[in-house]
Amino acid sequence: MPIYEYRCLGCKKVFSFLVGVVADSGEPVCPKCGGKELQKLISRVARIRSQEAVLEDLADPDHIADLEDPRAMARWAKKMGKTLGDEAGEDFGAELDAMLENPEGTEGEPDEE
Repeated sequence: MPIYEYRCLGCKKVFSFLVGVVADSGEPVCPKCGGKELQKLISRVARIRSQEAVLEDLADPDHIADLEDPRAMARWAKKMGKTLGDEAGEDFGAELDAMLENPEGTEGEPDEE
């Protein structure tokens, strides 16, 4: 059942109209002024994808950009962190920002466990 958007040419109100739900749905009418002179608008299309599909796309090497560029990797990691949400951890963004400030890391120092 498609949802169409219209603009009333009388009062300029933009509204949505659900088509095909009821056999007697009739023609759209402006909910504000009752006008029937309407302009059909081009609506954005939404594509619903599972979190697994989104993560698979992000893991695709073609979407990561330059693997040798720390800033590109940080941008990719931020996208991945947004997708993961709470699973990435509270300080995920702060850790990435710290990596951007010092992209080469601290060579010669042992990693903290």
